[in-house]
Formats: sequence, structure tokens, C-alpha cells
Amino acid sequence: MNKTSKVAVGIAVSFTGLASAIMFLLATKVISFELGLLMLVASVAMHLGFGILIAVYRLIARLE
Repeated sequence: MNKTSKVAVGIAVSFTGLASAIMFLLATKVISFELGLLMLVASVAMHLGFGILIAVYRLIARLE
């Protein structure tokens, strides 16, 4: 397994774990629907943002 696939698997596992935890909290009514939706949207945004940062970092590393 090369480094790129390890990073991709790590990001996927991280997102799946957080989304599962949020869904569990929603199912057990610990948090409201609105808060759960906000947490899911924030999680997607954070993973997308960090994914872009990782991609830019790798592109810059190739230029040097």
C-alpha cells in the first residue's frame, strides 16, 4: 500500500467514524435533528477543506 492510498483510507475511515457517531447520537435523541445536521455538514466541510490542503501540499512538494 503506497502513501496516497493510506491517506485516502485514513480520511475515509475518519469521516465514516464521525458520521456514524453523529448518526448514533441522532438515533438515541441525545442531540436534536438540527444540531446533527449541522455537525454532519461541518464534518463534510472539514474533510473537504483538509483534503484540498493535502492536495495542494503534495503539488507544491512535487514542484520543489
